[in-house]
Amino acid sequence: MPTIRCPYRGPCPAACALHIACYAVLLMSISLTASAQEQSQPPQTPPQEESKPPDASVEPERWNLFYQATSIGDEHGTFHAPYGGPLSLADYPEHDVSLTSTLFFSVRLEQNTVFVFNPEIAGGKGFSGVDGIANPPNGEIPRVASATPKPYIARLFIQHDFGFGSEREHVESDANQLGGDRPLTRYSIYAGRFTVTDYFDNNAYTHDPRTQFMAWGVMYNGAWDYPADTRGYTWGIVQEFHTPKWAFRYGIAADPRIANGPQFDRMLFRDHGQTAEIERRYSIRKHPGAVRLLGYANRADAGTYAEALRLAGPTGTPDVVATRRPGTLKYGTGANLEQEITPDIGIFARLGWSDGKTESFAFTAIDRLASTGVSVKGTRWRRKDDVVGTSLTAGGISGVHASYLARGGLDFLIGDGRLNYAPEYVWESYYSARLFPGFYASFDAQHDANPAYNDDRGPVWIYSIRLHMEYGLKPRQAK
Repeated sequence: MPTIRCPYRGPCPAACALHIACYAVLLMSISLTASAQEQSQPPQTPPQEESKPPDASVEPERWNLFYQATSIGDEHGTFHAPYGGPLSLADYPEHDVSLTSTLFFSVRLEQNTVFVFNPEIAGGKGFSGVDGIANPPNGEIPRVASATPKPYIARLFIQHDFGFGSEREHVESDANQLGGDRPLTRYSIYAGRFTVTDYFDNNAYTHDPRTQFMAWGVMYNGAWDYPADTRGYTWGIVQEFHTPKWAFRYGIAADPRIANGPQFDRMLFRDHGQTAEIERRYSIRKHPGAVRLLGYANRADAGTYAEALRLAGPTGTPDVVATRRPGTLKYGTGANLEQEITPDIGIFARLGWSDGKTESFAFTAIDRLASTGVSVKGTRWRRKDDVVGTSLTAGGISGVHASYLARGGLDFLIGDGRLNYAPEYVWESYYSARLFPGFYASFDAQHDANPAYNDDRGPVWIYSIRLHMEYGLKPRQAK
């Protein structure tokens, strides 16, 4: 058996043991699954088809109410940092806590029309004001000015389905989803306040920092500068055409007035974010999978790195804010894969690319992204509701972006005053345990090499404990 070594420089504390333990559990699960499949007879074909003939329709759920609360405690220790800048991660120990609490209320206005309202309370402040890492470790912490919990409206929208044909599919009662039947082939429209990540770049194994991976560039495609305010929400319209195997989506939404700002640009015909996605669902030996291709084009009052360098001259410090112009274009693309290997094991991958010329404006400072990982349910060790996962994400930036930072320029969340460029690598592993129905506890460890793309700083270990509860009130469940 080959020797397992920690591949990172610097001390290898308990977090490295968690990574190796997760890796070992994943290998054991895959091995045991393969052995069981070899010893068993071919399974009988289960009824996989979700669609139903018209006479099999069920009584639709009229309304439901769900609740979630999540608290995450993060900490990191000291790390190698010969220098720092205005937006550097502090090289001394930091301890931070985040809290979110959300109500999910849905009511059916008529057969194919649903109204959704989500009031939310959120508080907390990330390491160094959520600065100094391009792939921040806690997806529940926005870059807000105060750590005090504050209420706001997270979602307020109407959705309507236009059905084609008689086939319908069953959907379970869940947060922002009423149980019952929906047309299998449908054109759907969603209008109001939401986060565009509700509809785009979905992935069964990494899409929710409240229950899955927590790093920003793992939960979503970090190179997708999706339109949103500081808290991650926006106002807009999303349209989707859904068929048994394909889905086509297009959305247009408001961009913030300033980079990562709390207020939206009201010049919507000039400044906005557009996103389009194609999804293909399939099965390999009855194990479902999906591939998604995404493209986006944002226009905002944004600046460009090349112009900032030009204005600064050979000796000055570039400032991208000074180059901002209304209607500046930023565009990019991404790919997203999920594949079930067994009912308990799934793998995922993402690739992302942005033009790298225009400043990062709404999400985070990643121009290039490659991410992959695996997720395993705890059925093999008689903990069917537990999940263990591990992922590796590499983030990068364009040449002109790196030159801008090397000259002392600042993005809205990174800037060390100088730069010895290297890709930022984040290795994240977590174990989520269901302690009792509706309540989960997770331990998460992340190793961040070259934070903010600076080979002179780091690596840094980040540890997190997450507590999550979720409950639902469903007076009339879909059968």
